[in-house]
Amino acid sequence: MCGRFTLTAEAKELAKRFGVEISASFYKTVAPRYNIAPTQPVVVLADDGQRRLMQMRWGLIPSWAKDPAIGNRMINARAETLTTNPALRVANRKRRCSIVADGFYEWKKTGGAKQPMRIVLKNREPFGFAGLRETWKPPEGEEIKTCIIITTDANELLKDIHDRMPVILPREKENHWLDPDARPLPNKSSSRLIGYAVGTQAAPTALTADVHHNPFGKNKVGDAPTALLSLQAEASRCSRAARG
Repeated sequence: MCGRFTLTAEAKELAKRFGVEISASFYKTVAPRYNIAPTQPVVVLADDGQRRLMQMRWGLIPSWAKDPAIGNRMINARAETLTTNPALRVANRKRRCSIVADGFYEWKKTGGAKQPMRIVLKNREPFGFAGLRETWKPPEGEEIKTCIIITTDANELLKDIHDRMPVILPREKENHWLDPDARPLPNKSSSRLIGYAVGTQAAPTALTADVHHNPFGKNKVGDAPTALLSLQAEASRCSRAARG
């Protein structure tokens, strides 16, 4: 699954990375965020007649929903259910999107504790999670644009931490995913990813944690050489320690 993620890139970097122009109003809404949680606004790449970056609420509210609280639970969608789940079928056909991030968290069990691990691309570029979007219109008030992150079986890198992972769109597959006629999801290659341990500020119970707080210290993206380790290398180290 994906319950917390990061987006530390600046608006100009995102515009360049995804090949879109950004408005002055959107530019003002983007700031480094290290602990993005469900129901918060997130940056989404979508095509509503023009491909652009926009803000949406994380947690899908189907257009037919009576109570918007359903969105608090609909933060992840299993890739295997996109064509069968009534809440997802239409969005999968007509309203695909990419939720922009530059890392996400999973929690590795170490004895009786859980160690937050941040997963990023090796090149540290921002990327997109495959997602779906909806617009919910209440009886009164403004409409709410919402989104959901699609998950799949964990790849070799993450399977020892969690059995699910978000679908990360390779750069060359982004346009393919946004095309409503496209069906296959991208593969789950682990060769592009790396993970490292971070502080407990991203703990799943810290729902009120400051989203702009940098848990990585002076280096905002946490890529100090002493901090970096692949999850595979860490698993190997733990295995050797257990043997002797």
